[in-house]
Amino acid sequence: MSEGGIHVHGPHDHALEHAATHGAGDSFSGRIAVLTAILATLGAMMSYQAGATQAEAMMRKNEAAIRKTEAANQWSFYQAKGQKQNLAELGSALTTNAEQAAKFAEQSKRYQLEKTDIKLQAEAFEAHSKEADEASEVAMHHHHRWAQGTMLIQVAIALSAIALLTRKTWLQWGVYGVGTVALGIGVAAWLGL
Repeated sequence: MSEGGIHVHGPHDHALEHAATHGAGDSFSGRIAVLTAILATLGAMMSYQAGATQAEAMMRKNEAAIRKTEAANQWSFYQAKGQKQNLAELGSALTTNAEQAAKFAEQSKRYQLEKTDIKLQAEAFEAHSKEADEASEVAMHHHHRWAQGTMLIQVAIALSAIALLTRKTWLQWGVYGVGTVALGIGVAAWLGL
């Protein structure tokens, strides 16, 4: 702090000057700084992968919902054709006119054929929905692994800051341990485990 040409050193100024002039030989600080930079890089990569897999899971879940809606639409169409078929069969049974009865019987057969095609389409949409739902679950599992790794990286970075401030070697080993576990979880996520 400078006032009127007089420079007064505060405790933080002395600490900064001491670190600048004598810090070059401090291997503890250097190791922690490099380790923190590596952890931050790994954390950024894991965080990106966590976001990407979460987006994929949501996209697959959305696709499953769309296919489920399409299947429901087909089943509604199937029911409508079934009702028309029932009315045609009822008309055929109630009419005394042979020509009219034949016309209703023809309509009933046509509706039956249309229902078969509609049923196949509805079942295909349901199968596609199930596949997309399962893919969503797999992607969400991967997301959780990436998120767990990211969380442990953040814990390791916090521990490295505390280790640097307190200069405790056991905290440095804690950083190594938590960082290694985070890396293991990241590898598991990468392998899809």
